[in-house]
Amino acid sequence: MGTRRLPLVGLTTYVEDVSWGVRAQRAALTPEAYYELVAAAGAQPILLPSAVDLVGGPGAGATSVIEALDALVVIGGLDVDPSLYGAAPDVELGRTDTVRDRSEMALLEAALDIDLPLLAICRGHQLLNVTLGGTLIQHVPDLVGHLGHQPSDGAYEQREVHCEPGTLAEAVFGPNPHVQCSHHQAIDRLGEGLVSTAWSAEESGTPALIEAVERPGSRFLLSVQWHPEKAGDQRPFDALVAAC
Repeated sequence: MGTRRLPLVGLTTYVEDVSWGVRAQRAALTPEAYYELVAAAGAQPILLPSAVDLVGGPGAGATSVIEALDALVVIGGLDVDPSLYGAAPDVELGRTDTVRDRSEMALLEAALDIDLPLLAICRGHQLLNVTLGGTLIQHVPDLVGHLGHQPSDGAYEQREVHCEPGTLAEAVFGPNPHVQCSHHQAIDRLGEGLVSTAWSAEESGTPALIEAVERPGSRFLLSVQWHPEKAGDQRPFDALVAAC
């Protein structure tokens, strides 16, 4: 009797100078929570590094990679290069990685072309919007007037978001989930075909941020500004793998 084939779910990666044991070198890595949640959902996680020396450039081969996968998760990370949406860098812009930007945009374009099930998280949420022609708010405190979405670099804050009734976001997370946020950038103008389906809960007079987007008609496309993996939230990963 044959073994059931597990869905293959690709996860994007950071490329950083890291150390382990007596070693210190540059490496591609994905935080454990992402791939363990994919595995717990019943799929095989596959890490997708962005390579500087890839023949043909950072986006080469994306179509072949996507065709081999059953779903894609674009994870959090660095700021998105504002030149990709025609903006000058803000003084508060953090580190960017053009190779990673180009690599992940090519994966997103290929996934969108074949309607591959897609989960985008934080930076991935922002990059999806940019890939579809949208723009970003480069420094959220300039708009909302507080640091409640990221108290300091790398720090998380629990916040409430409001999900639109009848949307995928509401089906997965409920109407008013409390989520883990760590971002100083956010969606400004929506990319083509995207609709906003969740917003941040803010005090009266403070603009709400787009916290989730979807693409009507897609088999499965869920994009969130917060970090479900930080809270160990299995639900979006289960929904992604079920869509496979």
